[in-house]
Amino acid sequence: MTTQHAFNPNFLSKPVFTTIDLTPISSDPDEDWLHPVLEMFRPLAIAEPVKEPRLYLIASTFGEEFDSQFSPEPTSAKDLPDIEILVHNFIHVVVEVWAGRRSASQIQSSCHYSVFAQLQRKSGKFETVGRVRKIHISQPLDGIVEATVTVRYGERLRVVAIRFEGLDHRWLCTALEII
Repeated sequence: MTTQHAFNPNFLSKPVFTTIDLTPISSDPDEDWLHPVLEMFRPLAIAEPVKEPRLYLIASTFGEEFDSQFSPEPTSAKDLPDIEILVHNFIHVVVEVWAGRRSASQIQSSCHYSVFAQLQRKSGKFETVGRVRKIHISQPLDGIVEATVTVRYGERLRVVAIRFEGLDHRWLCTALEII
């Protein structure tokens, strides 16, 4: 007795499966799992370990040479005070120094001596105190913070670029430019 599979051409060909792409209607990824029974089958979230930031900072030396025991020591951002408060207070003092309303020596401890000398030269450059509009802070590497600040002087907008480096367990301004 022969089987029907040998004579039927439908049994000789391999099955063809079609795939259906389902697109979600909602942007909420948890919407499918709102039913209490389905909650039992929800896939477990895989927690990735948090990587500690690595300190790559090589301190700005401005051409100075240091003995290895006395060179500035890079400091991680997690060991330093909050940078947002520092940038906010720092830029307000700088704007007042540029207007001649405040002494530059009030932020001398937060500046590298070359930045402080530049700040003293620009003291009294503007007639009015600028109004700080926006502050954008980014941290490209651990221990380095770069901030851009938009300042309004009358009808003109200026941008101030600031760079802070974590050195010797404090934030130190190593670049300050008004554009």
